[in-house]
Amino acid sequence: MRLRSRPSWLTNVRPKNPVKNGGRVTWIEAVPAGTAMRIIGVENALHRWLVGHSAMALRVSMGAVFLGFGLLKYVPGASPAEDLVVSTMSVLTFGLVADWPGMVFVGTVECLIGLCLLTGRGMRLGIWLLAVQLVGILSPLVLLTDRLFTGLAPTLEGQYIIKDLILVTAGLVIAATSFRGGRIVRDEPPPARLLAADGPRSLGPDDRLRLVLDAERDDRSVAEICREHGISVAVYRQWRSQVVDGATRALAEEHWVAPTR
Repeated sequence: MRLRSRPSWLTNVRPKNPVKNGGRVTWIEAVPAGTAMRIIGVENALHRWLVGHSAMALRVSMGAVFLGFGLLKYVPGASPAEDLVVSTMSVLTFGLVADWPGMVFVGTVECLIGLCLLTGRGMRLGIWLLAVQLVGILSPLVLLTDRLFTGLAPTLEGQYIIKDLILVTAGLVIAATSFRGGRIVRDEPPPARLLAADGPRSLGPDDRLRLVLDAERDDRSVAEICREHGISVAVYRQWRSQVVDGATRALAEEHWVAPTR
């Protein structure tokens, strides 16, 4: 049985600070420069799209869920949570609200929330209704504990309620990004650190020298510095080698200047 040896381009790569990096080679150090740049470019494009559209996608999808489940509550026996909703409403209202009016009320609130989230209009009303609704959704954890748990294990209804914690966190994100100027922003690198479309060649000799000297004084790993400046580790190591060779040749030339009095 033959063991395949590691490729030379991977074997020869070493982190700048093996102790700090645990002696491991990161992916950005192990791939060719062009491939790393393309991967980072794709990741940046995907991240920009997520920053621009993920909050809206969350709002619309949550609105569709609330509207759909709200409409089911208008049809007797159609909602799988009907018995749980009726029991919770009976406890919350001390039995003053009958079963069917309680279902209609909850369905109406959920439909209003769904319409606000889907259309993006009346978001202030929608967010406050959502906050009240989420409290009601989670209230069986306190009011109907014996029904939701058998010992320490949750029943099927208990699992249904516990999963609604995801709706709570989603509601927090929607509330944070819906009004009062809240939004998700992408932390773009400073313009001076961005490379032009032609890649590392756009950096002049002075910029390359400054990058190498700054990297030698930096406590971070080579991979982190290269990622910040948008270059591969292989390109950086080539520039560093050129700087060292140039400095060695310059120091090898003996130029003595007589001291002045």
